[in-house]
Amino acid sequence: MAAKAAASFIFMLFFLSTACQAKLSSSFYDKSCPHAESAIRTAISTAIARERRMAASLIRLHFHDCFVQGCDASILLDETSSIQSEKTAGPNDKSVRGYEVIDKAKSEVEKICPGVVSCADIIAVAARDASAYVGGPSWAVKLGRRDSTTASRDLANTDLPAFTASLDTLISGFQKKGLTARDMVALSGSHTLGQAQCLTFRDRIYSDSNIDAGFASTRKRRCPRTGGPANLAPLDLVTPNSFDNNYFKNLMRNKGLLHSDQVLFNGGATDSIVTEYSRNPAKFSSDFASAMIKMGNIRPLTGSAGQIRRICSAVN
Repeated sequence: MAAKAAASFIFMLFFLSTACQAKLSSSFYDKSCPHAESAIRTAISTAIARERRMAASLIRLHFHDCFVQGCDASILLDETSSIQSEKTAGPNDKSVRGYEVIDKAKSEVEKICPGVVSCADIIAVAARDASAYVGGPSWAVKLGRRDSTTASRDLANTDLPAFTASLDTLISGFQKKGLTARDMVALSGSHTLGQAQCLTFRDRIYSDSNIDAGFASTRKRRCPRTGGPANLAPLDLVTPNSFDNNYFKNLMRNKGLLHSDQVLFNGGATDSIVTEYSRNPAKFSSDFASAMIKMGNIRPLTGSAGQIRRICSAVN
């Protein structure tokens, strides 16, 4: 009897999870707010036109949201007496950007459809539009997420990958979110757009042995052994403002800026994927879009769960 009860409980969890996923649809706002995606796209395009780097920041914002409690916009909540904001977690503090861009997109959507479109969906659409704006792939974003009323600084500190992580740790962390090693490598390819602070790559350029000497020397000019922790360097030295596959070509030359980048090509299980993407940009682009869709499906709140925040940084 106990075994049957356990099996029944597991089936119920599977059914509820499947039902939750099924509620997300690319046509979710077709009737309730048909111009929502257009309004979001305009806000995102304006922001990236002003600062190209914002494209990478918005993709990263979506990633950092989905890996903590699921894709529920918890990362946008400010600190209150009852909420420990994820914004001040180690992986996010003074690092994650784009909050004001999402706020602007939300305000524009609220003008045409007040109280209809969630902040969580705006983050997901913004990441897609950011990719497309800088030459990356586009995809149909599944919509219908609702916003959380809670945040978790503790989960942000434990569930987001560290820049010092080993390959096994990275693979395990992504698997816990339902993502494969291939998904992980594809998603890492967005680093072709980003920048990193000196404090995140100092140990790599001064201590790691699997690094191109000339590349390390160049990076040391802006990242001394002491001081300058916030000094920025592009993760892709070749084409830092374009979405392409140079990130993978750099890894094959031992020119990964972060330790957690270079472990993707260092004699391990993901070497073949890096090699494939370095030679086949179309495959990388396709896999990146697929991985973003999968990531956007991590534990969304749907139905009556959560709420539709009027302001993204605060619970109603």
